Amino acid sequence: MSEIFKAHLKKFIELKEEDFPVILSFFEPVSVRKKENLLIEGQICKSHYFVLKGCLRKFFVNDKGVEQTTEFAIETWWITDNLAYEHQLPTEFYIQAVEHSEILVINAQAQEKLLEQFPVMERYFRFIYQRAYAASQMRIKYLYSFSKEAFYNQLEKRHPEFIQRIPQYLIASFLGFTPEYLSEIRAKRVS
Repeated sequence: MSEIFKAHLKKFIELKEEDFPVILSFFEPVSVRKKENLLIEGQICKSHYFVLKGCLRKFFVNDKGVEQTTEFAIETWWITDNLAYEHQLPTEFYIQAVEHSEILVINAQAQEKLLEQFPVMERYFRFIYQRAYAASQMRIKYLYSFSKEAFYNQLEKRHPEFIQRIPQYLIASFLGFTPEYLSEIRAKRVS
């Protein structure tokens, strides 16, 4: 599994072969069961999660008691509550495994030491944060620009792996509508 992380790093930075085991030592490999929570609302967000295998989601519970999914992470994607992680604050989110997942976990203190010892990792994390920010910007644009059906179509076009892997009720939660409405959209295509 560590080869997945190494290959991912090499997409963004030049990495000496002898440095990788030391870099990897800053991370803890964790196996997560389906529906297991890694982070619960109110906890101090101490960790950043890299998905080697599986799928995680970030969500909050709205004032009506409904789960609202804001983000997914599949293989080679990162996930955390960035604001709470950076400032070591209580989170307003949950992070949960959608599937059985194998992940690498780094806490804020270990990440700081990693960046001090390997400054090239600053460059890596800059790329990661830039991509995450760009994805967030596009999601906001889609929320404001597209009808709900067009938003679903865009997700299906750009990320067909989500449509195939993720339960329909979670896709509906991510898109901001009910599972029933998503069923209607999908039924239109069949008829």
